[in-house]
Amino acid sequence: MLTDPKGIRIEDYDYPLPDERIAKYPLAERDESKLLVYRGGEIGESQFKNVADYLPEGTMLVFNNTKVIHARLLFQKESGSRIEVFCLEPYNMAVSQAFEERGECKWLCFIGNNKKWKQGALSRRVMIGEEEVVLKAERGEAVGNAWIVDFKWDKGVSFAELLDKTGQIPLPPYLHREAEASDRIRYQTIYAEPEGSVAAPTAGLHFTDRVFNALRNKSIDTEFITLHVGAGTFKPVSSEEIGGHEMHVEKIAMSSDNIRNMAEHRGERLVAVGTTSVRTIESVYWFGVRLKYEPNLEEMHIGQWDPYVYEERSISLQESYANVLKWLDWHDCEVLHGDTQLMIAPGYKYHVINGMITNFHQPKSTLLLLVSAFIGEDWRRCYEYAMNHGFRFLSYGDSCLFLK
Repeated sequence: MLTDPKGIRIEDYDYPLPDERIAKYPLAERDESKLLVYRGGEIGESQFKNVADYLPEGTMLVFNNTKVIHARLLFQKESGSRIEVFCLEPYNMAVSQAFEERGECKWLCFIGNNKKWKQGALSRRVMIGEEEVVLKAERGEAVGNAWIVDFKWDKGVSFAELLDKTGQIPLPPYLHREAEASDRIRYQTIYAEPEGSVAAPTAGLHFTDRVFNALRNKSIDTEFITLHVGAGTFKPVSSEEIGGHEMHVEKIAMSSDNIRNMAEHRGERLVAVGTTSVRTIESVYWFGVRLKYEPNLEEMHIGQWDPYVYEERSISLQESYANVLKWLDWHDCEVLHGDTQLMIAPGYKYHVINGMITNFHQPKSTLLLLVSAFIGEDWRRCYEYAMNHGFRFLSYGDSCLFLK
């Protein structure tokens, strides 16, 4: 069993981050961002367009291809009060199904200025093509600090079309600005496909066609998996020790081909692009471990502390992923759908990845804990180097390549 990480003090993962070092906007060219390179304890820097130069031939990169939805819906009451309805995830419905609904669907939502929404339905009109559509929102029960909101609309358009025309991109709160037209493009990766996230997998924002061409020329394999990023990714750790912090649950999807290709990967390195990719592929590993001892599991869910309980039962990546493939075959499924609440903190043992590409994260965040679990206390050296060499921080900032 691993050392219990619950007693880790979040204060030990703080660092000074002046507001002027937070990138409020992306650079004009995605791959012109700076790249911090950490290899074997050595720190250097380059530009992201050169990232292929630092990856050994035969490396496999694993990307999260989720697409950010226009989750912020603004309604104006007759009194003049503005109510914001922030769509988090469909209520009792798959994400893909909710987007295809035509007429009604229910979502879990945060509600801004909730006290001004006394009762009744909110409504707004939106033009889709040449048709005017009336969208109504009615508040239901509270679920934690969110609410069930019942959306109804006339005409035969899908909810995905409504969000695209009506909603705004949900920028991270630390940018302290409203979304602009350019954010619709720049706060998405160029390979984003399945809609469902309310925050971008920001490590992927640096990739361009030029970078992908360089990767192909060096025989670097790529795999695309899905984790729909929730608003909880920005939830600060408010407890003194991380044992008091509840991780958010996020939906994942990996195809049987993804799983098979990673298990059979011929290269020596498997590098995750972004912390969301890290959490996804490590979570699937732990599902495979659980299946060895609980073969009759009906669904995939990885709890926050599961790895720290199951580590003494750990198995090889190949055996774990083979268990998952057998489970998929038994259930006649080509894609593994599940969810994860996994917290990766110092003391965690990585079983799948041996490298990661990621941005610079907020002080005292669970994402910084994940980085520290990979490179130990050297995270401080990397962040100090970045601070002293003009790197830009957080979602629209520069990036890191960490290699063991």
